[in-house]
Order: sequence, then C-alpha cells, then structure tokens
Amino acid sequence: MSKHHDHHHHDHDHDHDHHHGHDHGHSHAHGHHHHHGDPNTMGRAFAIAIVLNTVFVAIEFFYGFLANSTALMADAGHNLSDVLGLMLAWGAAILAKRAPNNQYTYGLRSTSMLAALFNAMLLMAACGGIAWEAVQQLTHPEPVAGLTVSVVAGVGILINGFSAWLFMSGSKDDINIRGAYLHMAADAAISLGVLVAGVIVRYSGWNWLDPLVSMIIVAFIVISTWSLLKQSLRMMLAAVPDNVDRSKIEQFLRKQPGVSEVCDLHIWAMSTTENALTAQLVTPSGYPGDAAIDAISKELREEFSIQHSTLQIRLGASEQECCLKTPAAEPVSAHAHAH
Repeated sequence: MSKHHDHHHHDHDHDHDHHHGHDHGHSHAHGHHHHHGDPNTMGRAFAIAIVLNTVFVAIEFFYGFLANSTALMADAGHNLSDVLGLMLAWGAAILAKRAPNNQYTYGLRSTSMLAALFNAMLLMAACGGIAWEAVQQLTHPEPVAGLTVSVVAGVGILINGFSAWLFMSGSKDDINIRGAYLHMAADAAISLGVLVAGVIVRYSGWNWLDPLVSMIIVAFIVISTWSLLKQSLRMMLAAVPDNVDRSKIEQFLRKQPGVSEVCDLHIWAMSTTENALTAQLVTPSGYPGDAAIDAISKELREEFSIQHSTLQIRLGASEQECCLKTPAAEPVSAHAHAH
C-alpha cells in the first residue's frame, strides 16, 4: 500500500505558521525568494509606455518618410513591434491573475510564457525587416535629411529611456517585464545610433551611413533578444527554470528523515514568475506526518523558489512505477543529516 499526499501552495508570499518537525540543518543564503514589482505599478507602466510609443511611432514614421531616412522609418517599424509586444505582455500579465477553473486547472498563468516567446519572435521578425530595408538603401543610397533625423531620434531617446525606466523595477523577477525593459532599452540605444548617424550625414553627406547604422543596431537587437527567445522556449518545454538548482533540491529531499529514495522529480515553470515541483518520496518507515510535509514545502518555497509543490509519499512496499528513475541514494542516517 502506498500513501499519497498532495500539497499545493497558491500564494508563495503568504506566511505559513508551520513549525518544522525537525531541524533541517540548512542555512541557505541564496536570496531566491523574490518580491515582484507591484502589479498596479506595472499596469500603469504598460499603459504609459503603450500610449507614448504609439504616438511616437506615428511621428517618427512621418518624419522618416519626409527625411528619406530608412533608419528612422525602420526604427518606427521596430517601435511599432514593441508596442504590440507591450500589449501582449500586459495582456498576459492580466490573464496570469485569472483564477483556475475546471478546464484550466492552473488558470491562465502560462500565457505569460507564451507572450514572452511570441514577443521574442516578433522582435526577431522586426530585425529582418530593418535589415532588408538597410540592404535596399545601401545598394541605392539617396540623400538623407540628417538634421530632421537627429531631432526625431533625440525625442526617441527620451521616450524610450523613460519607458525603460518604468519597467526597471519588475525586470529582475519576470521574464515578460524583462522583455519589455529590453525592448525599451534597445530602442533608446537605436535612437542614439540614429541621432549620431543623422549628425554625421548632415555634416559629411555620407548617406550610406544611415542604413549602415541600422544594420549595426539590428545585430545588437538580435544578440539581446536571443537569451529572451531561448529562455521562453525552454519554459514552454517545461525545462527546470534558470533560478532553480535541481541537484540541490534533490539533495535536500534525500536528506529528509525517513526518506530512502527520491523518485520522479519534476520541476518546471508554471508562469514567468512561479515554479512548480512534483516528486515521489519513498519512506519505508511510514508516513512522516503532515507537519514534516508542510515543513518540506515551506523550505522549498522559501529557499528554493518553488511556490507550488506536490509530494507523493510511498512506503516502497510495492514495486515502484518510477518511469524517470533518479540514482539511488544511500540510506540517510541521523548523524549524516545534520551537517
């Protein structure tokens, strides 16, 4: 006979008054337990950035057309893709707060990962568009109104710099907010490049510099977006999140009193801010009790960034169905546990 114990935490910031049934002997100082940017502040950041950038896109495209500057028009196109990306990220942040129902038992948390992936792909597509325009302009250079380009790009630096600053507080904890922050910071860098090119073109007449600068900027965006694309793709494939150390968690679970083996350990991201874990703990000496399980879950939440954990307890009497078997551990003795 095997006993099952399912344990879910729905609010990782909620203070549980569970007392540890035993001392784990761990004094981790990893600082994994993040406090995320206030959602209301982020909502306001999204709204302000979307309005500012939409207005700027229209102005920038119009002046880019007048000044005959591909760099400016391409920058406007890129800014537009950022506005779409911001809308996606904001929508995902709102959907992530939707309560679970019978069909979506996790709620719609994972839309935040989907948005991050789509966002990165959108940015890559925008890069392709800019590069294509730049190649056209390089092969057939035309006169560029450098002064207009510089002034508009200067406005762009201010708008994008301010937008990036709005997202700075939440960018460390949420891949989506980080995506928005990266976009805005990249835009500010782009506008700076366009401004410098505009000034040089104005005084030297090197019209080919305008598309060349846009090519350099494209390379910069591709490099900065690559990690976002890779990370969001890994999240979608249920990989162990970057801020989680799987081996340390496995060691921690193996060291629990009475645990002879850890089986079927799965760790994945439920959203861009929440991680989940499921595991089978084999305890031949019997069920360790609710307090011990609560203590394990609390430690996982506070020390290892696992907000939702489900632990299955097996007595190991029957033949185990362990489809993804982890290496067997030596039996844990009392003195080996307290290091």
